[in-house]
Amino acid sequence: METVHLLISGKVQGVFFRESARREAQKLGITGWIKNRKDEKVEAMISGDEKEVKVFVDWCKSGPDRAEVEEVIVSKKEQTHFKKFEILR
Repeated sequence: METVHLLISGKVQGVFFRESARREAQKLGITGWIKNRKDEKVEAMISGDEKEVKVFVDWCKSGPDRAEVEEVIVSKKEQTHFKKFEILR
């Protein structure tokens, strides 16, 4: 299991990024959370098998159709267990 923190910038709010990410995470068996930040970035903390985490991070680099991702900063964190993947408000 691997846990990573993501900070995603660009046109990532108002384009269904969080909901699309939730669906992608559920498909991959990823747990954690995702939320909009006041600075117009999207932040996430995810846990899963190394392969699935890499697939999710790669997905975040393009996001849903209407997103225009400029940067994804990935930081490895201490392993954390989440019950599910949820959108924080």
